[in-house]
Amino acid sequence: MLFYTHNPSKFAFSRETSDIDNIDNLKNIDSHFSLKSLETPKAETQKVFGLVGVPFDSTTTYRPGARFGPAAVREASYNFENYNLTFDCNLDVSLFDFGDLEVVPGNFKKTCHKLEDTVSELLNRGLTPIIIGGDHSISYGVLKAIKSHKTQNSFSDVTVIHFDAHMDIIDCYAGEKYSHATVMRRIFELAPQKIIQLGVRSASREEKDFVGKHNIKTHEITVNTHEEPQIEYFTASDIRQDMGLIENILDEIEGPIYLSVDIDVLDPSEAPSVGTPAPAGISAWHMEKIISILARKEVIGLDLVEVAADRRGDITSINAAKILYDFLCLQD
Repeated sequence: MLFYTHNPSKFAFSRETSDIDNIDNLKNIDSHFSLKSLETPKAETQKVFGLVGVPFDSTTTYRPGARFGPAAVREASYNFENYNLTFDCNLDVSLFDFGDLEVVPGNFKKTCHKLEDTVSELLNRGLTPIIIGGDHSISYGVLKAIKSHKTQNSFSDVTVIHFDAHMDIIDCYAGEKYSHATVMRRIFELAPQKIIQLGVRSASREEKDFVGKHNIKTHEITVNTHEEPQIEYFTASDIRQDMGLIENILDEIEGPIYLSVDIDVLDPSEAPSVGTPAPAGISAWHMEKIISILARKEVIGLDLVEVAADRRGDITSINAAKILYDFLCLQD
């Protein structure tokens, strides 16, 4: 068990945590014999993932309930087969579910400190973190731990892919620096190489102006372009109108990437149970196509947040679980 965690029901397809001592053997395993090619591929190093839930929604400003997200997504994960028909592959990756972080309700800083310690332990064990929230504020703690684990130079090579209906990059919201509404501003201050926002359709004027100053496409960058992250965004309308362009842009990304998925990036017809719903979002089909590209890249971590489902079979938690399911299936 990791520090600060307890153990509720686990994500489907996860291994027993007692196997964690064999992590080196799990990383270096022979690929399955190929009946189609009648060849035995060489052994290759595989990723091992560590999943932790963070049932914290104390910065929520509209609909509460993201604290139930980890349980809802785990329950929904049992709705899927081991074989993924869409991608014609099995989910064979090594995944350990360590349960939920022991959050401190109402106290972001203490919860964030516990989350940083927990993610750091995952990284020290050689595990790639998958974090289920919780409201979006938790993403900051995950990336802060990743930055501490890496050298400054290597973190400056990271591209953060941010799926969201909202830019979440205002400096201060309702008098608070740390909030689901400010999380990307705090992540920007950690200085990754670039932030790419996908599916946005809501922002304040302050946020749009800030993004414009750091968006190389607008030719408006005026400050420290060689030191501060670049920001690029594509609205939900951009994605719906020219998915091919989006696929080409994502396919060209090189180096390590971190995925932060706010489930409200989906249209409310496909994800109604979220903290801050916004009409005219992208579809689960768009998400499937995008994940099929990004999952095959050098993903150093992933968080999935803002699922506020309160009942079994809720479509929001099912679509959220499918994102993780597809991502994990594509790791082989």
